[in-house]
Amino acid sequence: MSAVPSATADQHASLEARLARFPAQQIGLASQRAVSYREADSTNGTALPLVLLHGIGSGAASWVQQFEVLGQTRRVLAWDAPGYGASTPVAGESPAAADYAAVLKEWLDALGIERCVLLGHSLGAIIAGAFAAVNPQRVAGLLLLSPAGGYGAASAEVRASKRDQRLAMLNELGPQGLAEQRSSNMLSAHASDEARAWVRWNMARVIPHGYAQATHLLANADLAADLARYRGRVNVAVGADDTITSPAACERLALAADTPLQVVPRAGHAGYIEAPAAYTAIIDTFCRASDRQRSQ
Repeated sequence: MSAVPSATADQHASLEARLARFPAQQIGLASQRAVSYREADSTNGTALPLVLLHGIGSGAASWVQQFEVLGQTRRVLAWDAPGYGASTPVAGESPAAADYAAVLKEWLDALGIERCVLLGHSLGAIIAGAFAAVNPQRVAGLLLLSPAGGYGAASAEVRASKRDQRLAMLNELGPQGLAEQRSSNMLSAHASDEARAWVRWNMARVIPHGYAQATHLLANADLAADLARYRGRVNVAVGADDTITSPAACERLALAADTPLQVVPRAGHAGYIEAPAAYTAIIDTFCRASDRQRSQ
């Protein structure tokens, strides 16, 4: 493998220095498992906490730009999903969304968070939707960015094909190879070199076992069914240039949630990384509306 260009190394160093303000933490849960996470905690005790759930090729660190801005006005937390970072994997080779949602509930309980704004990106949207459908009283608002719908409603053949293709790619390339060959798919043609470096950095750190379990989750899940059950506030947004969860696919999920789809120009799948100002504004607006609704 070729050496990392010095420009990329400098970009990594800059981002890691910013990330150091929000160090990884770990908390034990009642089920004898652990969850690692990062947090930005303002002194504003009246604003609802914001909980961020990352996608399949990412981690808590990917939200550093949102920590820097949104953490000035509210408590912002991002977990490493089970099987990511230092978080204990879920049990079983082929887990369901409910397995991850149960860990999310335990984590929020351990942190003393009774109600929050819940944001899921891509695969994280599947977990967020499953949690909200079962625990609506814990969710003041559900914000889904480029949500993955899952293949649970597809035929057994389609589900197996999608699952096995991704698992084969993981086995062939490993995390570093995935990052080198697949990270560019996460971004639009408008993304900066810094955004590209950051997506690669996060993807290179996925743990194969956790990624494999998340691949099974994607094959098993049906986010549209969970959204149809949830009666709380939902917003859905997607980048106009997202080729992974396309605007058309996200439109179907927005219809299931009975909410309009917001399309962000000049952004791809990891829009919150490559277009942080636009996405942070969307998140902030949604959080403030959730705060106002709670106070009424």
